[in-house]
Amino acid sequence: MNDLATLQTAAAPEILCTVDVVLLTLQQSRLHVALLRRKHPPFAGALALPGGFVHAQTDVDAQASASRVLRDKVGLQTPAYLEQLATFSGPVRDPRGWSVAVVYCALVPPDVLAPALNHVELVAVDALPPLPFDHDQIIGTAVQRVRSKSQYSSLPVHLCAAPFTLPQLQAAYEAVMGEAINKVSFRRKVDELAMLEAVPGALQTGGAHRPAQLYRVRAAYQRSLSLSTRGL
Repeated sequence: MNDLATLQTAAAPEILCTVDVVLLTLQQSRLHVALLRRKHPPFAGALALPGGFVHAQTDVDAQASASRVLRDKVGLQTPAYLEQLATFSGPVRDPRGWSVAVVYCALVPPDVLAPALNHVELVAVDALPPLPFDHDQIIGTAVQRVRSKSQYSSLPVHLCAAPFTLPQLQAAYEAVMGEAINKVSFRRKVDELAMLEAVPGALQTGGAHRPAQLYRVRAAYQRSLSLSTRGL
């Protein structure tokens, strides 16, 4: 019996285990995803999500793997918003064999990615090129999740560099939702969330409009920015 168990174990195919990160940001008022050129086969030279194999000897969990991927491949420290999205698996998604990908979603302001733009390509989520593996499906799932959560939470605030104006925050919501939002309804939503505070004496000046008050997230909500409330 032991010999049979040993034979079955030896014959079992190896399962590839990776992490991938859907890193979303804003560019020209549109939601973009960060992609990298693959350096090695399969699909060498193709744009793909930042990802890599789990390091079983050093990664304490899948989120640690995702943080390492962002640090080593994008040059980004763990962002404020990094959440597990879903698991994608199967025998045909990777030509190297049966694979499992634990996927994370991250949101960052544009300025955070600026130092990485020499090796990271930002692509609009509604204008993706052909992508390897099932990365188009993964990105679609991430956008749908972020869009859904933004209907009842403060999630898009992670796309804004603090301090920011209310019009800038509304633009982030609109970029995520893919549609215009009524200004009055949006301001009511912000008041209900009660997550913002005005920066004393800080105004954004310049341009044709009157100076706009600058805001920041209240300290109490820095670690809890997905507060449920009714939608816009």
